[in-house]
Amino acid sequence: MGWQNYRIENAVHADLATIVEIYNSTIAGRTVTADLEPVSVEAKEAWFREHNSHHRPLWVLKQEGEIAAWFSFQSFYGRPAYDVTAEISVYVGEKYRGSGAGSLLMTKALEECPRLGIKNLVGFVFGHNESSLRLLQKFGFEKWGRLPEVAELDGVPRDLVIVGRKV
Repeated sequence: MGWQNYRIENAVHADLATIVEIYNSTIAGRTVTADLEPVSVEAKEAWFREHNSHHRPLWVLKQEGEIAAWFSFQSFYGRPAYDVTAEISVYVGEKYRGSGAGSLLMTKALEECPRLGIKNLVGFVFGHNESSLRLLQKFGFEKWGRLPEVAELDGVPRDLVIVGRKV
């Protein structure tokens, strides 16, 4: 897939339904999220409002006007001393998985961290989510921790890997 005509933009409320659709498309695979059932747009309203372009952006990657993927920065641990650290999330629509969409968003994220005052990025990834772990490793993330069998997906215990990178 060629990415000549793509744009990365701040998400607007009209994008939320597609953001949720992409998120929900990952649930059945039991690899990406700990949600077990699809979530509603209404359930993601408060989360959407927590984002802003100057501190904790939520971006959409558009290919010829279609949302292919999204990326979010979220405050880590909710206390002021942690403001220099952000948790990241990257979700790619089914049609665009494996196309480099995640890499485009990660590149943009790393470029924007100084402007956002972010010195550390962290991600929480299931240990069996090899594609996400590979993507993050490609961008210099290292394993900062592991929480063994803290999740159970369809009766299977799963580890949570904490990855991080200093910016």
